[in-house]
Amino acid sequence: MNSIFQYFDLELVLVLATLVSSVIVFIDRYWLRPARLEKKLSVEPWYVDYSCSFFPVLLVVLILRSFIAEPFRIPSGSMMPTLLHGDFILVNKFAYGVRLPVTHQKILSVGNPERGDVMVFRYPQNPKLDYIKRVVGLPGDRIEYYNKQLSVNGQAMPQRRVGIYVGKGRDASMNGAAHNVESLATVDHSILVVPQYNPREGSWLVPEGHYFMMGDNRDNSNDSRVWGMVPEANLVGKAFMIWMNWDFASSQFAASRIGNSIR
Repeated sequence: MNSIFQYFDLELVLVLATLVSSVIVFIDRYWLRPARLEKKLSVEPWYVDYSCSFFPVLLVVLILRSFIAEPFRIPSGSMMPTLLHGDFILVNKFAYGVRLPVTHQKILSVGNPERGDVMVFRYPQNPKLDYIKRVVGLPGDRIEYYNKQLSVNGQAMPQRRVGIYVGKGRDASMNGAAHNVESLATVDHSILVVPQYNPREGSWLVPEGHYFMMGDNRDNSNDSRVWGMVPEANLVGKAFMIWMNWDFASSQFAASRIGNSIR
């Protein structure tokens, strides 16, 4: 199960629409409108009317989505029980630096990922896909995962059992898994483990400028244990809030998740 956001280049479409409408508005302001006034024409061409109406809206949406916060939908269960099927989340786009839309070039450094952050990033093997996982390894860290136990720089991350997981709809696929709480730096977060599953184990050294990512659904997550590290250039933002939950596939709506913070 992968926390993969299906790719659609809305960002590029939004940039092009904003650019085209702004050019039309500019041309109308300095050339077309004076010509109409001179000819005493009161009716604007349809493309001018639409551009003048939509340009301010497109510009505001582009700024908010590119530099402030962007919505995403969770289509899979690799981050259960923290994030469930059908969660709609908000991602802080400036937490790890301000980047230009489309090119993703960083223009302002603001902060860096911290251990325990739930982070959206562009999948290293296909940057057209957005993934979401938890940051467990920072640049220079030695990460080890054996017998369901995560260790960072030789120190085991404590876990405590809180019960057996019980979910609804598609989330019921993990019913019976052990629901544990793991202490990761200053973040206590829930994870699921299945004793009879055998996930990939190993030891990894995180290179400079890269991050090691893992799903909270430890035995059902395609993450850095499989495909490696996430380079800094692929960072998108920090997930911070669930604003709605509606799993279309199972017709499940969970009002209790609205407004929940993501830890």
